[in-house]
Amino acid sequence: MTKPLAGVRVLDLSRVLAGPWATQLLADLGADVIKVEKPGAGDDTRHWGPPWHEHGAERVAAYYLAANRGKRSVAIDFSTEKGAALVRRMAADADVLVENFKVGGLSKFGLDAASMRATQPRLIYASITGFGQDGPYAARAGYDYIIQGMGGLMSLTGLPDGEPGGGPVRAGVAVADLFTGMYAANAILAALYRRQATGEGATIDMALFDTQLAMLANQASNALVSGRDPGRQGAGHPNIVPYQPFAATDQPIIIAVGNDRQFGKLAAIVGHPEWTSDPRFATNAARVAARDALVPLISVIIATRPAGEWLLLLEEAGIPAGPINTIGQALADPQAIHRGSRISASGGALGIVPMVGSPIRIDGERTDAPLPPPALGEHGDLLGEWIDADELARLRAAGIVG
Repeated sequence: MTKPLAGVRVLDLSRVLAGPWATQLLADLGADVIKVEKPGAGDDTRHWGPPWHEHGAERVAAYYLAANRGKRSVAIDFSTEKGAALVRRMAADADVLVENFKVGGLSKFGLDAASMRATQPRLIYASITGFGQDGPYAARAGYDYIIQGMGGLMSLTGLPDGEPGGGPVRAGVAVADLFTGMYAANAILAALYRRQATGEGATIDMALFDTQLAMLANQASNALVSGRDPGRQGAGHPNIVPYQPFAATDQPIIIAVGNDRQFGKLAAIVGHPEWTSDPRFATNAARVAARDALVPLISVIIATRPAGEWLLLLEEAGIPAGPINTIGQALADPQAIHRGSRISASGGALGIVPMVGSPIRIDGERTDAPLPPPALGEHGDLLGEWIDADELARLRAAGIVG
């Protein structure tokens, strides 16, 4: 399959997670992504271990591997005049540039959006920051954890105040970073599509804070419509009941009743068909209001049998349900195995690298980029596209190129 972004070149000046997540998606879709890193150090996440992936003399944190598949790495110190000039020369051949430096951080090197697009109007320049290019917080650094707190997500996540263990909780993965990377990739794709018609590039301003507010979805809508802030409900759902875990005799299972028809089937399975005619439980709106009465009734019954028995009955009835797996169990699930979710890539300096693959399939084909995550500066010789061998040797001797 010819991938959709074949022929598109991306210059990736980003590091950590939001930017690299966006560029990894572009690489999976066929773009040629060149990752520019600082000599001797590279992306911060290379050092965020343990755990470590080791191959020969190379050692890199597992964190880094998650977001850098499909890229080629060059090490350039663009805080120097010659290093910045080299990156500008590379950008002249790029379709897209992605960076996540603080606002104004690249202007002193002539690598900011205004400078780059003045000479390359077709360039799509995407900046990812904590709070955006303007506003009272624009100069602040933004990390996912801070954004989850400031953006309202942690006010929704965790057990209610007053319960044992109650209080705000950070999501288990950096969702503000990940969603910002996904939104950034979508914006880049839209800009590429528009450029086909107009010939003009774009300057894209992505902020973790903006993204966190946008991804509050129904919870933000609930607050806007009702005028009240939703509270933390643990593993329950603010708008649907029952839609949460229940403890069977051996492990918890999630039961997700999405409509009144499904609730009728659940009521029959647990031996209480009369619940469907009980005005407290007959409709979803009533069940939401009667949550504290209904959930304990279901809990007592689910606790009498093992998870496997309940899951079989629920599946036969067409009621969405499933176990709460560890990551290892999830990756070993028959569906994950069938879909090929766990992959590995080899052929680079890091040896065989285990990864979770791309979820995107187009025309029945997977879109995983074939290249493994690169070692720092692994593809430095490709700089020969922009400078001759003597100049490359001089820059390496000066430490400007790794």
